[in-house]
Amino acid sequence: MRDQLISVIIAERPYRLTVKSQGEEEVFRKAASLVADKMQEYAKNYAFRDKQDLLAMVNLQFAVEYLRLDNTAKEQQVLLDRLKSLDAILDRGLNEAR
Repeated sequence: MRDQLISVIIAERPYRLTVKSQGEEEVFRKAASLVADKMQEYAKNYAFRDKQDLLAMVNLQFAVEYLRLDNTAKEQQVLLDRLKSLDAILDRGLNEAR
């Protein structure tokens, strides 16, 4: 599949991006829309000097959310590893009992 050139608007500025597929284009467009929505939300609720302030706050919010999700994923992986270990112990116990 050929790379595709798209344009997204962030903080009233166009940015040209190269994407590999239509599905990837949708993700970038949704992300740009999400940034715009969050900027509007911050603009309504907080004082700011310029759009850079809004972009900084949106970026911080997304970074915090990413770190929270990353920590959750790591905790889930630890739990999954423990469950697999317990499952292996139970399997060995059942096989020995037979």
